[in-house]
Amino acid sequence: MNPDWWRTAVIYQVYPRSFADSNGDGIGDIPGITGHLDHLVRLGVDAVWISPFYRSPMRDFGYDISDYRAVDPLFGDLDDFRRLLEEAHRRNLRVLVDFVPNHTSSDHPWFRESAEGRDSTRRDWYVWRDPGPGSGPPNNWLSVFGGGPAWTFDERSGQYYLHSFLPSMPDLNWRNPEVEHAMFDVVRYWLDLGVDGFRIDCAHFLMKDPQLRDNPPAVPGTLAMHRPYGAYDEQDHVHDKGHEDVHGIYRRLRVLLDSYGGTTSRIAIGEVHVFDWDEWAGYYGPELDELHMPFNFGLLQTKWDAAKVTELVREVELALPPGAWPNWVLGNHDEPRVASRLGSAQARVAMLLAFTLRGTPTLYYGDELALPDAHVPPHLVQDPWARTGAGLGLGRDPQRSPMLWQDAPNAGFTTSDATPWLPLAADPAKHSVAAQWDRPDSMLRFTQSVLRLRRSLPALHSGDQRLLEGLPDGVVGYVRYAGREEAVVLLNLTETEASVSRKVLDGLLGQRVLHEHEMHTVLSTVDRPAARVEWPLLLHGDEGLVLMPAVAADSSVTGGGGAVEAAEDGG
Repeated sequence: MNPDWWRTAVIYQVYPRSFADSNGDGIGDIPGITGHLDHLVRLGVDAVWISPFYRSPMRDFGYDISDYRAVDPLFGDLDDFRRLLEEAHRRNLRVLVDFVPNHTSSDHPWFRESAEGRDSTRRDWYVWRDPGPGSGPPNNWLSVFGGGPAWTFDERSGQYYLHSFLPSMPDLNWRNPEVEHAMFDVVRYWLDLGVDGFRIDCAHFLMKDPQLRDNPPAVPGTLAMHRPYGAYDEQDHVHDKGHEDVHGIYRRLRVLLDSYGGTTSRIAIGEVHVFDWDEWAGYYGPELDELHMPFNFGLLQTKWDAAKVTELVREVELALPPGAWPNWVLGNHDEPRVASRLGSAQARVAMLLAFTLRGTPTLYYGDELALPDAHVPPHLVQDPWARTGAGLGLGRDPQRSPMLWQDAPNAGFTTSDATPWLPLAADPAKHSVAAQWDRPDSMLRFTQSVLRLRRSLPALHSGDQRLLEGLPDGVVGYVRYAGREEAVVLLNLTETEASVSRKVLDGLLGQRVLHEHEMHTVLSTVDRPAARVEWPLLLHGDEGLVLMPAVAADSSVTGGGGAVEAAEDGG
């Protein structure tokens, strides 16, 4: 088995509430995921990452965990998870689960014991401090959710406790070795069950400034002003997260993961909302001995502009430590969907970008259908953060709406007589999995085509990369290559046609095949037939292209407009 499977993989994120409901209560569950694993196989992904399904009071829909080793009854039970794991592995799908180490639920027995008083044996498992000047909070830190104080006063003990998010989500004190030991035992528990790795929630939050110094004000117009989930902040959060001591935790975690390696890696991917790329790259570790990959959210924060996207790719690559492998993300459960951000035509271009750039891409469920954000009227809002009022207008419900499986009542997500926990985002007659498998020009078939091409070409799934220079305004381009196999990717990020000269391939040292042979189209986001390229190449508006030299294209998957023939196996 390949120990570095994650380098060539495509990861598929499932938000369990919204993927498939097996028992008719309107909420997705683990058996629902198991029942649709064949969709992932047919699509062509390699691993499924499942957002939290642990026991929780659901004040933040599972990111507030009250028992790290139990499945919440809302989603099933531990036997259901074991079956999911078994069925996924039988299909050669890896399974990643969420690890939420920064905080627990206030209902967790650890916090309840910690809150019993200053003399509690678990008092130091959380961050408790005396009031600051004027009996206020110990410092000026603000919560990510809502921007209010990140401290809540406990009248019984006369101290404040820290919560980077909701008051019902108190932060663990990772400076206490007992906390690290207990949380690493949680990791061992799931590794012993057979999971293939973890997505680490808020990975950079674990270590704060030990002096608890105030955060400085943010500089207007900078990314320091931007918090996740579309909110903006007046603080530069330099002291309440990302302290350098966090790297020691991840080096020790990597040792633990590697001890389970055997013939294949158990991996850790961290949620790291950091846009200083040198700081971000630090989470790989100087010896590549920390996270296998910190998630790269650059495409979620960069304006959809060719020059800016090209510069982003260049900056990310330059920041990587030697031997590190990049990754790309177009969406997740906290961000507006790509089809709503960019439109359905550019969603195809974005998909081609993410799946042909050097690195490991993560696909958010439903984006293979170009699902838009759902319209969620105020009386149907479910996001606990939005319902507090602090997140008004910034709630995450629209991107968490149910998966559309069939042209049927409730789109096959749940039974016809049930009420889905959130409204559907689109018409199942056009946007469901069943409907799109039947349409060769659909986003689903196009996504499958890109994944098949990626899997078939070492140049795309594991090769090197060189950005093209001298392209027209609005066009991103690069060459992927492995040995003598080479592919050119051109992406028009505008609605306007662009003329591309063959001269853009000049000066690519080592790419001899590109110059010795005619170029052929092997994949396009629009209705372009597979054919020899005539230069200058007229790139249509909203078009992305993959070109290969004729010597390679003759034996590769070919097609235009997503017309690479879809495999009919699986279902």
